[in-house]
Amino acid sequence: MNDATFPALADARPNRPERLARADLARLFATCAWFRALAAEHQVLVLATAHAEHLEGGAWIARRQEPSDYWIGVHSGLIKLAIYNASGRSCTLSGVPPGGWFGEGSVIKRELRKYDVAAIQPSLVMFVPSATFHALLESSLPFTGFVIRQLNNRMGEFIASIQNSRLLDVDARLAQSLAQLFNPDLYPDAGRTLAISQEEVGLLAGVSRQRINQALQNLEKLQILRLSYNQIDVLDLDRLSAFGREQI
Repeated sequence: MNDATFPALADARPNRPERLARADLARLFATCAWFRALAAEHQVLVLATAHAEHLEGGAWIARRQEPSDYWIGVHSGLIKLAIYNASGRSCTLSGVPPGGWFGEGSVIKRELRKYDVAAIQPSLVMFVPSATFHALLESSLPFTGFVIRQLNNRMGEFIASIQNSRLLDVDARLAQSLAQLFNPDLYPDAGRTLAISQEEVGLLAGVSRQRINQALQNLEKLQILRLSYNQIDVLDLDRLSAFGREQI
């Protein structure tokens, strides 16, 4: 996606709140299909080692070139994967809405993280330690299957993002950026409504707020989505996903 400058995110500093209590953590992970598919002893392992945190909008969640110590999931809110340079400019790679998990590639390879992770909105974020992730990968067939599907879908998402940024006009690029957030394989809890401002949409699509406003209004006129204050309701996900494909 295109570069843009986001001073609020670029100036953010970690401010870790207290972690959720163990009982709350169990209820949180019970909403994850991959967790429910685990054997009982593997669920116990996850709950004994994982944690979850409420993070404010603009907070760093993980930093580029730091160890990939956790596999990370989003229970509520919205986060972004991006690369920032020293001047504060950034290139957004992807947004992750509720139900999404990411970072499995870096955790598997035990490498330094290749991108920054920041909360666009106040978010409840889950963290599974690398050691737990590898233990599940080695001993749980349901978990291994989930990770393989996750990697396959993530690769498709990034290939589509590169293709869209190079071949589509702004309206189509916006439509595809939004459609990615409703991918049921990567984000099963997204529903059909996004609590998101136009500025936040611009961060994900790499487009100025003024141009985003015009593009959103064009999609609303086509009755593909409906706009309200800090919210987008998708009326026709099939048309949103197909919008602009004729340009490719």
